[in-house]
Amino acid sequence: MTVLVYTNWPDERSALDAANVLVAEHLIACANLMPMGRSVYHWQGKVCTESEVIMLMKTARDRVGEVKKRVLALHPYDLPAFSVLPIDTKLSHLPFVNWIKEETQP
Repeated sequence: MTVLVYTNWPDERSALDAANVLVAEHLIACANLMPMGRSVYHWQGKVCTESEVIMLMKTARDRVGEVKKRVLALHPYDLPAFSVLPIDTKLSHLPFVNWIKEETQP
């Protein structure tokens, strides 16, 4: 099974650095960085609004634990977002799904 992992970063440099590490280590096949994201959230008793870079990563389900550990080590936030969404392989483009599996082999 393949999955999509969502996280966000404080700026493009930190997101790009993390994406390069994760791809180089074959923990993820690909990362999409979407700058100009705007987050509104409640933190330590107040409402905060920040610019963030959204990162979507494609990986194999059996690599998620390693991806999570690496993202948490690389991330500058005290409480980084890390959410995993399954990719429906029956509805997805199968050659793309297979590429994700191949690229994330240890």
